[in-house]
Order: sequence, then C-alpha cells, then structure tokens
Amino acid sequence: MFRVLLGEAEYLAGRVNRFLQPNLAATRRLVFVCLGNINRSAFAEAVAASIGLNSASIGLSTSTGNPAFHVAIDTARHFGINLQGHRATDFTDYEYREGDLLLAMEIRHAHRLASQGIPQEAIALLGHWATPHRIHIHDPHTLCSAYFRTCFSLIHSAVRELAMDCRNTGSPCIAS
Repeated sequence: MFRVLLGEAEYLAGRVNRFLQPNLAATRRLVFVCLGNINRSAFAEAVAASIGLNSASIGLSTSTGNPAFHVAIDTARHFGINLQGHRATDFTDYEYREGDLLLAMEIRHAHRLASQGIPQEAIALLGHWATPHRIHIHDPHTLCSAYFRTCFSLIHSAVRELAMDCRNTGSPCIAS
C-alpha cells in the first residue's frame, strides 16, 4: 500500500509527468511491462490483443518461457481473457523497435527502462489510464485472489481507456 500512496504523491507533485503524455499517433505497438511477465503485463497484453491492439509484454526480471501464474489464469478468465498460452519474455530477450510504447506498471519500472536505454518518450505509466486513477499498479503475485481481481480490473480499465485514446489519435497500433 505504501508504494501506491508514494506513486500518487509523485504524480500529484508532477514528478512523473514525463511518463504521462506519450505520442500515441506515432505508436505502432504497445509493450506492457512488469517484473515477472506472468501476471500484470501478461494480462494487459491479452486484453489489448482482444480489442484489436498490436501488443506485446515483457518482464524486467523473469525467465523467458515461464507460463502465466495459475491465479492470473483463473482471474483473467473472469474478464473473458485466456492466459493459458502465455509465455513470459525477459527484457534481455526483447528488442526495442521505433514506434514501441512501453507501458510500465510501476514508477520504478519506468525508471529502470530509461536506465536501460529505452527513450524516455517511449515510456509511459499504464495506471494513468486506469479507473480509478492508480499510477502504481501493485504486483498481486503474493497477495490474495481478491486483490488479483482488483489489480486486473484496474489493468482492464486502463487498457480499454488507452485503446480509446489510440483510436482517437489514429494510432497505427490499431490492428487492421
């Protein structure tokens, strides 16, 4: 809970503004980022794909090939999303492409991406689009299934809102 409050405080102080206004009109692919790529980013990618967005997902500290976590699979099913076939991709196995927009779940993920050479203008915080607004989308991995539902609800709303913004700007990430 502390990181959630800290994230909102950083947002209110304007310290994350550089991660809030990406150029969606130039975005060709949405790349969702979390730590393990077996819960949050996996779900976000699947939601995006289900509504016609060109998307991918990666983890900053994972093993490529890991399946989605069983609780994530069960929770995603409540949203009509299937994570059965998901396999994690580690950041070291990801190749940045011009037009990628990396959507981090946490502020520290955004900073880490920038420190790894991802252009700052290619990084945003997914929670900026969430309802209710939640700059920091906390990792549900060791938490109860009720928090998984809350977390996935935030991600679901954020991806859908982001999709509307992409459509409104004519973003090329809209699958044809």
